[in-house]
Amino acid sequence: MKTKNHIRIKTPAEVDILRKAGKILSSIIAELKCSLTAGMTTKAIDQNAEAIIKKHNVASAFKGYRRFPGHACISVNEGVVHGVGNGRVVKAGDIVSIDVGIIYNNYYSDTAVTVPIGQVSPEAQKLLDIARLALCRGIEQARVNKHLSDISYAVQSCVELHGFSVVRDFVGHGIGRQLHEDPEIPNYGKPGEGPLLQEGMVLAIEPMVNMGTHRTRILDDGWSVVTQDGKPSAHFEHCIVVTAQGPEILTGE
Repeated sequence: MKTKNHIRIKTPAEVDILRKAGKILSSIIAELKCSLTAGMTTKAIDQNAEAIIKKHNVASAFKGYRRFPGHACISVNEGVVHGVGNGRVVKAGDIVSIDVGIIYNNYYSDTAVTVPIGQVSPEAQKLLDIARLALCRGIEQARVNKHLSDISYAVQSCVELHGFSVVRDFVGHGIGRQLHEDPEIPNYGKPGEGPLLQEGMVLAIEPMVNMGTHRTRILDDGWSVVTQDGKPSAHFEHCIVVTAQGPEILTGE
């Protein structure tokens, strides 16, 4: 069923499939996180993602999507999202965002995490902590009869309170039979606007948080998004379902 805003409401059977997909994906991202070490290339990380996804008998949601060349999006330091595994060497002190999506039983799941490689600077660690906290604050607002923009406002408020900025060029999204469904979920905005949230809505909430300006640019590969000022960025994402009891994280550990 779709709402008048074209947001597809999932049935309990569909939510159960998405719950299983999320559990598989959380295992995949956990394995991938553990494999990250200084000296690896982003291409090797993508190859690991391919192997782990294959081991779990699911398909990559990203490989070939609009001709995307990788099995995962891998973004280092100033990378925001959609990073291509191009052979860049990861060094101690870097932060690495890994964004992975899968297709399970014809349904999609999507999650992202930013990982410190060894000891990182206090400023980088704070960026990671606040980006993760902003995701939690956004998820807390995903409740029946809250407005969609309440999620956006919660993310933006958390981020800006701590002196960081939210990316405005890329957004979260609905998810289910397609990787990107309605609604779009910006990480900024006024509260109390947009459609009311209903039980059965499944959303991919994903703060992208920059240490400096919110502005971004796309590299010559046509995919990799980086901060305009070259300062670090962090990205965290979970799929959630709105329930009568509150938000349920589908891609949690």
